Amino acid sequence: MGDFESDFKIGFIGFGLIGGSIARALKKINPDYYLYAYDYHKTNPSTDLRAALSDGILNSITTTLEEGFPECDLLFLCAPVLSNIEYLKQLKPLLKSTCILTDVGSVKGNIHTAVQELGLKAQFIGGHPMTGSEKTGYLNSYAILLENAYYILTPTDETPETMVQVLYHLVKKMGSIPIILDASEHDGITAAISHVPHIIAAQLVNLVRESDDSSEKMRALAAGGFKDITRIASSSPVMWQDICLTNSSEIKRSLDRYIESLQVASDALSNMDADFLYQMFDTAGEYRSAIPNKSIGLMKRLFEIYLDIMDEAGAIATIATLLASNQISIKNIGIIHNREFEEGVLKIEFYEEQAQVKASALLTRYNYRIYERS
Repeated sequence: MGDFESDFKIGFIGFGLIGGSIARALKKINPDYYLYAYDYHKTNPSTDLRAALSDGILNSITTTLEEGFPECDLLFLCAPVLSNIEYLKQLKPLLKSTCILTDVGSVKGNIHTAVQELGLKAQFIGGHPMTGSEKTGYLNSYAILLENAYYILTPTDETPETMVQVLYHLVKKMGSIPIILDASEHDGITAAISHVPHIIAAQLVNLVRESDDSSEKMRALAAGGFKDITRIASSSPVMWQDICLTNSSEIKRSLDRYIESLQVASDALSNMDADFLYQMFDTAGEYRSAIPNKSIGLMKRLFEIYLDIMDEAGAIATIATLLASNQISIKNIGIIHNREFEEGVLKIEFYEEQAQVKASALLTRYNYRIYERS
């Protein structure tokens, strides 16, 4: 199988933020790709799908898997993980053997198990675009959501290399950075760098909540650094419940190691072990500094700047007006009261890196002192 031709048919089951962004990126690569999506609403078509059809991103919508999907050359499963597995059972007798079957789930082990049980290993390549947004649905999708984001591919031991290369190069054309991993390796990595940190953040917030008194001094003083390092605790509880239940063994393995490391740190405090405490912070600081900041990893980057402003009426309004008049959208803006570990009085957060860079240059020209977090 070579590269995709203009008449290739690409199907979607599940068409929200990720599916919509992939579809937009595909149409950007080649407007002649024929894209269609499944709508399980039989009588009342999905608003998202109708909008995509109106935008020209989708060529057609089908309410039955028997229509369109048997001719599919590439199929993206973009529904929730457990729903994708159910769809696999229905798709097995319909798909042609040359159709590349892939998904976009953040846990790979369970769908690979299902693929093996159903005898679909010879055409399946697990996929995980490491990107996202606080907003959901097709109406919030955009092609550049995938740009410079790592896109993990997890082929089976039976997936033909030709299929892997087709999807690999297509992902690259969409602007993402494709990386091939084993499914179990993927789940171990994501447990350590994403799933366990979400649990840590949630429980750290709960610790402070339970330790606070009726005057809520802790909550008031938590603004700034504490809120930033625990921001991922605000993620969807339903989504993270699902992730924890579908990647439980890998998460528990990493979490148990983390608990052991906390006990070692606690023992060092009991023993007043100055050398250990220094090394703990020194090695962590060195490793963190070596983590690249350009590509989009598993957890969303914050696009933000900090700056000093005078404490006077209209200071924030002046900056907001300046940015708005230059078509720079602000996601969030606010005064940092606890600046023990931060520089700058005002924090401005943006939706994308381009806006951050543009705002930084603009405000510097107007003699504001800008600080950017490393």
